[in-house]
Amino acid sequence: MSTLPADLAANPRLDLWVRVDDDGCITVRSGKVELGQGITTAMVAIAARQLCVSPQRVRIVSGDTALAPDEGQTAGSQSIEQGGAAMRTATALARGLFVAEAARELGVPATDIKTEEGWFFAVGRNDRCSYWDLSARVDLALDVTGLEPAVILAGAVTPPARIDLPGKLAGTMFIHDLDLPGMRHGRIVRPAMARARLVGFDRAAIEALPGVLAVLRDGDVVGIVAARDDTARQVAKRAAELLRWDAPPAPPPMSEFHDWMDDLPANSRVIFDETTCVPAAHRYEGVFARPYIAHAAIGPACAVARWTDGKLEVWTHSQGVFPLRAHLARALAMPQSDIIVTHRPGAGCYGHNGADDVALDAALLARAAGAPVMCQWSRADELSTAPAGAAMRVSVTAEMDADGRITCWDQEVFSPPHFARPSAAPGTALLSAWSMATPQAPAIAQQAGFPPGTGERNGLPLYVVGARRLRHHLLPQGPLRSSALRSLGAHCNVFAIESVMDELALRAGVDPVRFRLAHLDDPRARAVIEAAATMADWREDAPGGEGVGRGIGFARYKNSSAWCAVVAQIEVGERVRLTRAHIAVDCGEAIDVDGVINQIEGGAIQAASWTLIEEAGWDSNGPRARAWEDYPILRFGDTPDIAVRLLQPADAPPLGAGECVAGPMAGALGNALRHALGVRVRRMPLTPERIATAIEQEGS
Repeated sequence: MSTLPADLAANPRLDLWVRVDDDGCITVRSGKVELGQGITTAMVAIAARQLCVSPQRVRIVSGDTALAPDEGQTAGSQSIEQGGAAMRTATALARGLFVAEAARELGVPATDIKTEEGWFFAVGRNDRCSYWDLSARVDLALDVTGLEPAVILAGAVTPPARIDLPGKLAGTMFIHDLDLPGMRHGRIVRPAMARARLVGFDRAAIEALPGVLAVLRDGDVVGIVAARDDTARQVAKRAAELLRWDAPPAPPPMSEFHDWMDDLPANSRVIFDETTCVPAAHRYEGVFARPYIAHAAIGPACAVARWTDGKLEVWTHSQGVFPLRAHLARALAMPQSDIIVTHRPGAGCYGHNGADDVALDAALLARAAGAPVMCQWSRADELSTAPAGAAMRVSVTAEMDADGRITCWDQEVFSPPHFARPSAAPGTALLSAWSMATPQAPAIAQQAGFPPGTGERNGLPLYVVGARRLRHHLLPQGPLRSSALRSLGAHCNVFAIESVMDELALRAGVDPVRFRLAHLDDPRARAVIEAAATMADWREDAPGGEGVGRGIGFARYKNSSAWCAVVAQIEVGERVRLTRAHIAVDCGEAIDVDGVINQIEGGAIQAASWTLIEEAGWDSNGPRARAWEDYPILRFGDTPDIAVRLLQPADAPPLGAGECVAGPMAGALGNALRHALGVRVRRMPLTPERIATAIEQEGS
């Protein structure tokens, strides 16, 4: 048949995707998991359209290594773009098999079969049969590779109400709500500084602590198990006082422009190089940076594990149950076939937080206890131990001729890994595995390559800028452990690009919106910029200064996914406050319009928090942030007014939308601050201290 969607080609057995049940419903299965983004609801809508049934007849199983197809990670805004495409084709193929059988049953050509609400009608006759009448005769246990191409029905049904919300509101769906028979509660006791060696361990003293049911020691991994979580939490604190650690050397001190990066060996490569830049009338050089950023999930990481006859079951809120299973198997030296990993929702997260790490913690504790164990991380674990979004430094040199046309763009990116989550890379990406008696080497995936990339993501501007060059310097793990966080390198790269575009517009004496449009030949890019400007009532002569400003930011996520433009309005007092954001997005067909808007709004607030106030730092004792007092995030009272407009060009396929707003929001905020104060702040977060430094530097 014609080329299958990649996820379906990798999992070609049709019964992995679709099953007709005896009770008048149809079960579909997806490897993509529900993270609060409404993906299961959208998958149900996609399947219902292709199966020609109401969404109420469709059940979904997702993120279960025993039942669902292996679709890797739920990441990169690719669930609808890739997983949805696979679901659409699989369910269309299933419908085609049933239509063929219905045609045989009713004695008419397949072209004379009409399908409606699960029934197959012979056109012009009263004869009919249903999926459930025919299910015993239609074998879905087949490889779809050799089937005739699927007939894809256009459009999608109106999605049902969010199917994940009732269980969440009732407190029965989250991983933290799971309660297995005989379940215990455990905590891992970790040193303040990562990779410290355990040199003092008194098992008898720890076992004597009130409430202790079991003690784990595997190399430098220590944990306790108790009957209740509050007991486990209290005992873990007391056990920590009984342990002695040999700490590794202190990390280098923090520096304002990331000088510590210069001391790390770099794996450098040229990603894109068209030609050498030729000096022009105007030259702009700027160095931009962002710090490490914590996931800062409201609920700490959690997992439940149970051993039965040497086989392991794990319940987790990981974004990739199949990659996690593979890494659990490596760490525990057992076959993957003896492990089942099942997804249950946890606190919202977009990237590699502690969910994978805590799954191994739970497995080790359950093995030590001989009973099912729920392991929760503390707030200190979550902020100091989970991977952070990588710090970055981005240097840009741009040339512009006397007519205001950009002739050259040279961008250079420095960052530690943006991707160290469970994957096919050698080693193990689970924290405790590095310190067990038989330690595993940390796994860090190689760069995925341009255009999606990791640190270099969105490092090439979409604008027409003449000769372009992009260089990337991949650094080893730095002072803090880093891995995937929403948008990866796009957040800082777009911040740098959009800042430079505004500076060049200022030098050219051209309005920032008009300057961008003059350097774009992509009609969909122009459309979102024009839409956002119209929404915000953008005026070229709008005065700035006196602490009030507005700015625009734009990017196409990964230069291959959704287009997004943001106009941010700010007020500067004791700090920078985002008061309003107008956002225009073109993500092609939106399966669930409300769900897409929710994702854009949430992404905008998160990106504003990163850009304005968030910073994960360190000192001689290791990570600084161990409580909310150490790591502020935007609160409900800081939430701006947000207006979102979706542009949906006719016949445009769905594109990932969840991460597209991060970079444009950062760029818009930086440009709004420039408009409000007349000063360019090149390092995030845009705090009063950084503003004061920028003013001082410009005045010197």
